Amino acid sequence: MDTIAGEKEQDFMNFEAVNILNHDWRCGAVDRGALERILHEQGEAWQRLVHERCPHLFAAASLFVSGTEMEQMQEIIRAVQQVVERPAWGEAALEYAPASARYVPRARGVFFGYDFHLNSEGVHLIEINTNSGGALLNALELGSQREVAAPGRPAAVDCLEPAFLSMFRNEWRLERGDAPLGTIAIVDDRPLEQYFYPEFVLVQQLFERAGIVALILDPAELDVRDGGVYAEGRRVDLIYNRMTDFSLQNVPAIRNAYLDNQVVLTPHPHAHARYADKRNLVPLTSPHILRAMGVEETTIATLLAGIPETRLVGIQEQEFWRQQRKQWFFKPATGFGGRGTYRGANMTSRVFAQVMEGGYIAQRMAIPGERSVCLDGVEPVMMKSDVRCYVYGEEIQLVAARLYQGQTTNFRTPGGGFAPVRVVG
Repeated sequence: MDTIAGEKEQDFMNFEAVNILNHDWRCGAVDRGALERILHEQGEAWQRLVHERCPHLFAAASLFVSGTEMEQMQEIIRAVQQVVERPAWGEAALEYAPASARYVPRARGVFFGYDFHLNSEGVHLIEINTNSGGALLNALELGSQREVAAPGRPAAVDCLEPAFLSMFRNEWRLERGDAPLGTIAIVDDRPLEQYFYPEFVLVQQLFERAGIVALILDPAELDVRDGGVYAEGRRVDLIYNRMTDFSLQNVPAIRNAYLDNQVVLTPHPHAHARYADKRNLVPLTSPHILRAMGVEETTIATLLAGIPETRLVGIQEQEFWRQQRKQWFFKPATGFGGRGTYRGANMTSRVFAQVMEGGYIAQRMAIPGERSVCLDGVEPVMMKSDVRCYVYGEEIQLVAARLYQGQTTNFRTPGGGFAPVRVVG
């Protein structure tokens, strides 16, 4: 008991140390000049596009996390992985998955995002994403700040771009062995209109520097014929999938080509079903379900301590939710990007009735962390912080934060946006 009490006291002291840093706006301020120089190196047109379309993309300050918090995030990610790899998990997750998710490819899926809230009560995994944007943008910002004097160390592996490239090559190798990888399509609906289009360009340049032809395309620009997928007169070997149609329901040609193994797709519907469907958070926080799957008690303890309790919402429990809703956050089971999410305390009667109709999960509130930010000499303000671990397999490649004000993360707050993360201790 004394050992446990000592560990808790040490965790609290570690949190207090980084909390002091995060409340000091002068500590870890982003060197805007250095950031602008590295943006300019990507080309004047690209830099102008970022400024015009994404004026609040990069935050004004870094976020500090403790070494203990980093270890806890890694432990939670590892525990999730151990559960998801069990055959019983796959059977349960696929019960409510679309047909396209039942096809099991060899590819793992690139850029998984594990999103955390870090506060005085600990580390809390709030959701998992299998289509996480921002990794190359964060890598760019992190690279620009390496000479800035600040406590701690960058929360990233060395040589990020080669690591990202190696990840895509491994996806290809898992599916096609030693065959050459010649052409990659970066695919999203109306890509030129997407907020993250500037990142699509960075990904394209990453591939092209490696000698791989890279095309940024709308799904309609892909031609499925002759046993393959083609675009601009070339056969597409691999699709880097940035679409939010996770089941590929609205792109039947691509879905069929993927199911017929005519193209490598990453990330893919199977990964989303096993990891990112928010209904999966229910069994991950249900000890009796985990025990029935044969999950070890130590893993169960890690999950219960690290993931806020999550429950399915249904009309039969309407009175319970009406009384308890201020303690919960409501999310659509298959949603993304904060769309359709509601803090229980802020729900109107109309929204409450809509949520009670079903299709939602409720997660116990885990308040986000905070960071003090000062912009252009104005009085410092406190912003909320989410922490995202970009993961491939079990490896954390990069940790970045999003600073914001409001109910959910956004890129509309002056001084907010993506923030480098520095590990202290």
